Amino acid sequence: MIEILQQVSGLIWGIPLIVLLLGTGVYLTFLLKGLQFRTLLSSLNLALIKRKESGEHSGDITHFQALMTALAATVGTGNMAGVASAIAAGGPGALFWMWVTGFFGMATKYSEAVLAVKYRQVDKLGTMSGGPMYYIEKGLKQKWLARLFAVFAACAAFGIGNMVQSNSVADALHATTGAPHWVSGGVLFVFTTLVIMGGIKSIARATSFIVPVMIVFYMIGGIVILILFYDRIPGAFNLIFHHAFNPTAAAGGFLGATVKMSVQMGVARGIFSNESGLGSSPIAAAAAKTDEPVRQALVSMTQTFIDTIVVCTFTGLVILVTGTWNSGKDAAELTEFAFSTGLPGTWGGLVVSVSLIFFAYSTILGWSYYGEKSIEYLAGERALKPYRIVWVVVVFIGAVVHIDFVWIFSDIMNGLMAFPNLIALLGLSFVVRSETKKYFSKYNA
Repeated sequence: MIEILQQVSGLIWGIPLIVLLLGTGVYLTFLLKGLQFRTLLSSLNLALIKRKESGEHSGDITHFQALMTALAATVGTGNMAGVASAIAAGGPGALFWMWVTGFFGMATKYSEAVLAVKYRQVDKLGTMSGGPMYYIEKGLKQKWLARLFAVFAACAAFGIGNMVQSNSVADALHATTGAPHWVSGGVLFVFTTLVIMGGIKSIARATSFIVPVMIVFYMIGGIVILILFYDRIPGAFNLIFHHAFNPTAAAGGFLGATVKMSVQMGVARGIFSNESGLGSSPIAAAAAKTDEPVRQALVSMTQTFIDTIVVCTFTGLVILVTGTWNSGKDAAELTEFAFSTGLPGTWGGLVVSVSLIFFAYSTILGWSYYGEKSIEYLAGERALKPYRIVWVVVVFIGAVVHIDFVWIFSDIMNGLMAFPNLIALLGLSFVVRSETKKYFSKYNA
């Protein structure tokens, strides 16, 4: 069964989906006249400095809280294991193609958020509900496709957003402290229950504290290593740009890579990391307190910038300056080896382990909301309390069982989410352009 699922996953996450995801970002970039480049600084100011709109607006959480909830779900194992596996398979040039994916993905993320806020609605509990299922139904008028997305998202949530993450936390704690998996599962069960039972406002408060702390902690570890190996930084950038367009020769434990492999791995892992085009983060964007879809979209697109251009770059540079990229190691093992090589004593392993724990836990919180809104769309508000109970129980189960099957199955569901969402983005792209023109005409006036 696992072998069959691996083949299906390889088929879904093959060249056609990667081309479709990246191509949609390129198309939207041209349609919006490179908006993500023109407005990046003002968008970062709106997201991180201003944080919320003045006055009373419809919605549940602030701009900043919506951004942190989305970052909680995306800044995770992809930023550590994903970057490492891209470089291990595609060479240093893969990092360049991750950047390309990130910059074009910002246009995709922006468009998703515009549509999420425009087509959102208030549910019977008085909270906002939005995301691909709503703009597919209300914008494209294709309810069957909307329900299909919701099914895929709900399945992916329990896998990639729940069991996979709790298992990663349990493994990390067992490796660093020797704690039994059931103890880690029990602790996660308690802390997850305390947060998600309060709904999106509780989740947003938690992620607004956890996410900035965990990103800064991880980046400080990376900055220290880059300071210690500052003389190798120019050489690292030379490796990135040279091997983005030239084959990577075999070196050390590295077997060599073609330009095609570099592009494919960089794009695939970049998309896996920032989730642009998959349709998950606009669910959080729809909850923001705003009456302007474009303003929240400007905030939302900074998520891709922070995730891929900032956090992933730190991981990649640490791997390159420490010279561990050709060690023959892969995924999280390579990242831990790079940090352990760059920092004295056991500090490197500690930084990676602690970061992995918080990255994974925050992902559980963020994805719990995505799954919740998908279930609510399918079964109504009455399903929310049972869903939350099942969610925290599955968190415990994920920590104590082997999940090879779950990982592959959820990877398939995650990929399948993209197809309905991309159809909607392309079909409603002129709505995005219209909303953008209307907003900036008013803003410039």
